Amino acid sequence: MLTGIHVAFIGGDARQLEVIKRCIQLDASVTLVGFDNLESNFTGATKKPLTCDVLKDVDALILPIVGTDDQGYVESIFCSKQLQLLDEHVASLPSHCVVYTGMAKPYLKKLLASTQLPLVELLDRDDVAIYNSIPTVEGALMMAIQHTDITIHGSQSIVLGLGRTGLSMARALHALGARVRVGARRQEHLARIYEMGLTPFHISEVRQQVTNADFIFNTIPQLLLTAEVIAQMPQSAFILDLASKPGGTDFRYAERRGIKALLAPGLPGIVAPKTAGQILAQTLSRLIADQRKAPGGDAT
Repeated sequence: MLTGIHVAFIGGDARQLEVIKRCIQLDASVTLVGFDNLESNFTGATKKPLTCDVLKDVDALILPIVGTDDQGYVESIFCSKQLQLLDEHVASLPSHCVVYTGMAKPYLKKLLASTQLPLVELLDRDDVAIYNSIPTVEGALMMAIQHTDITIHGSQSIVLGLGRTGLSMARALHALGARVRVGARRQEHLARIYEMGLTPFHISEVRQQVTNADFIFNTIPQLLLTAEVIAQMPQSAFILDLASKPGGTDFRYAERRGIKALLAPGLPGIVAPKTAGQILAQTLSRLIADQRKAPGGDAT
């Protein structure tokens, strides 16, 4: 239970609604900032503007998946006004407060550095990333089907990266009957790809591997699909970049060549916001409860 804990939400999308519900169910005191246009009324939650006074007794501050942009603005689909998190807001938080977000940009990290408030980036956690890979893969398959005129079954499919999303992506494609090749760097990843019955290749060989590709799914957040690599692809190839912005694809050159290439980070919140929200709610409620038990109020 979260009885006696004050949780404040600043901005967010439909995923936050599941987290709010969970916190209320666990008897937390909930303050909503940037939810002015939210039609659903949560019994036990209070809507307030973003002020220093609102934040002065908050135990846990929950920001959206991308905490702030580079100017400190917080995205909220439930508010028509801009929300900007400033130094004075952070300074008003009590010293035991923990700030939670999906991933923190340099602005937010710099903002919190002077206060020494703990920052928890949920997408850095293996459990959240693995759970999130489920709606990510389902969304990726949906987009691949929508934007091409061939079946995934029997296709030449390439996955770049065998991280938490890449592993789930490769497994799903294989289950659908695709001929799957997976590019990785680490020897243990190449061994795992082989063990899964897939075709491994070192990421440095990507230029040679894409010559007959139907689908390329990139999960690595660095420029791998360069103009030189894309030049080797058939024009019918479809690139879906699942890495965080700006992705790992030269989208300008892909468009010039007439190759369909899409950047699709944040798929869980688009294709399955309820499930994605439940994933966050499960983890956040546990972390906030543990925060009270931990020395100094920090969450791990």
